[in-house]
Amino acid sequence: MRHFLVWVKLPASSGSQETDIINRTPRSQHQFYATWSALLLVTLTGPLWASPGEQIDAEALIDRMEELYRGAASRAELTMQIETPNYSRTMSMTSVSRGDTHSFIRILTPRKDRGIATLRIDGDMWNYFPKINKVIKVPPSMMTSGWMGSDFNNDDLVKQTKLTDEYNLTVTESASDYTIVLAPKSETVTVWGQIDYVVSKDPLLPLRQSFYDERGRMIRRMTFSDVQDFDGRQLPSKMVMETLNKPGHHTVITYDSLSFDSTINDDVFTLRQLKRRF
Repeated sequence: MRHFLVWVKLPASSGSQETDIINRTPRSQHQFYATWSALLLVTLTGPLWASPGEQIDAEALIDRMEELYRGAASRAELTMQIETPNYSRTMSMTSVSRGDTHSFIRILTPRKDRGIATLRIDGDMWNYFPKINKVIKVPPSMMTSGWMGSDFNNDDLVKQTKLTDEYNLTVTESASDYTIVLAPKSETVTVWGQIDYVVSKDPLLPLRQSFYDERGRMIRRMTFSDVQDFDGRQLPSKMVMETLNKPGHHTVITYDSLSFDSTINDDVFTLRQLKRRF
């Protein structure tokens, strides 16, 4: 892989500071040039560089992974395949998000599920069921329940929980990847006793998440694969979630398209739009 170093001149301003993934150390205006050059090198080529003896900032790394598919705002078309020992089903859907506060998902197929939609605004979440023309608000206690019978839960789909707010993080590294161990903070309400998040170094992309109960048993595992170009970003297009205490149960989400659009209208994230028939 060829590496291109790009220098960016920043506009002058007094008292400016920036943080980076390595150590998150505040830097002066003159030191920005090296910082931004390194960050652009990461953006173009993938690896996260650290000098010997420097500590990788696990929080910055996890935040970056969680933002990969979102950006400031994004639109996506997805296919979800649910597999169990008793049945299989496939759904296609559209998804719109803005930052980490607004999400909207609508099912397109199969016909019997067409129009079912999920809206999340900050900490509130609603589901709309067109057959009964009813909006149901999802209580916090239901965020870990499976979404539409899949192995992905409500929180997985709308990303209500920000991992770096709810968990303490530690990081180790090998020659090829980083492993971040997330342990819930004392005030965090969660069913998980630990989450392991594995990120490849080159390119800097998620590889795997493992979810453990309070006894240390792995209950779920999500793997990322099939890296493709989406709107100029190299991202895994496939996510597989396995429920390990239910043999034969897994769900595959495939990104058919993904674009990053900062012009998404506020009207998209409304209860009126949630109930719109089409």
